[in-house]
Amino acid sequence: MFSSVFSGVLDAFSQDLAIDLGTGNTYIHVKGRGVVCREPTVVAVFQNRRGERQVIAVGREAKSMLGRTPADIQVIRPVRDGVIADFEIAEALLSHLLHQVVGRSPVVGPNAMVCIPHGTTEVEKRAMRESAEAAGARVVHLAESPIAAAIGVGMDISEAEGNMVIDIGAGTTEISVLSMSDIVYARSLLVAGESLDDALVQYLRRQHGLLIGPRTAEELKICLGCARPPKTVQTMEVKGRDLSSGFPRSLNLGSDEVYAALADSVRLVLEGVLHALEKTPPELASDIVDRGIVLTGGGALLQGMDRALRETTGVPVIVAEDPLAVVVSGSARMLEGRLEIETTGLRMNVG
Repeated sequence: MFSSVFSGVLDAFSQDLAIDLGTGNTYIHVKGRGVVCREPTVVAVFQNRRGERQVIAVGREAKSMLGRTPADIQVIRPVRDGVIADFEIAEALLSHLLHQVVGRSPVVGPNAMVCIPHGTTEVEKRAMRESAEAAGARVVHLAESPIAAAIGVGMDISEAEGNMVIDIGAGTTEISVLSMSDIVYARSLLVAGESLDDALVQYLRRQHGLLIGPRTAEELKICLGCARPPKTVQTMEVKGRDLSSGFPRSLNLGSDEVYAALADSVRLVLEGVLHALEKTPPELASDIVDRGIVLTGGGALLQGMDRALRETTGVPVIVAEDPLAVVVSGSARMLEGRLEIETTGLRMNVG
């Protein structure tokens, strides 16, 4: 009884945060302020001769160092395929970003809802929770990303009706069918934004003998990337290192070649969606035909991706209004609903 009242008092003084610690980017939503943090999930670390590591940059500043650092500085991505690969660096990243959002010495640590991919193991869940707590969160709840994404786009998933959400992130593509506030079917593909970047690196290496870095590949994907053959060919100057001479070289690359480089990866995503529809119970599949497929994540911004999905499946495709922040926005709504339920229970106990 006393602990419930004390917990309620602490909740009244703490901030409510939703955190989407993604492979490519980290988003933080603060109740009443919206999404206040959109930073790359990248950390630059100096390592001395004794092997001790010191964080020197986080987020955009760290990402700008990719491929440009001396031997004693590493640029690390602590999250791989949606789960933490380097716990120490992930904790440092979260701690830095939380300090930016709530200050370095809050009176009471924040309540946090942290997104996790569907199928995350208990060990991975514990690691995510402990990292958030070590970074300063007082209470940590976990939300599965597909459910958060559906809530973030305004879907009513509480009814016995089928809903499909496709979240094309940086490390994975999550294809989920939801009904009655739960996941009926889910499939995760290791084909996503970083796979598209790698496909461009390999294409230029193979076809033009030009070596480019991941940042250049990402810029090329954003500027010229397309999931369908372009009607009008656009070009972009690409700079890299000539593999035969070893000297710097540039070339003009057309959007038709970018489409060709990405075609195999896009095809794997389309085949994954078709497989998911085949595995979906027929009643739910008919609902999806009526309600459409919702597309979220950075991959939703790839030109023509929605149309390619529609042509392949014959199902309407809706791109979320802010596809990059859908998951964290949905998590914030889940946290708000959870705290409302807990507060209601507290009042009933007190009464």
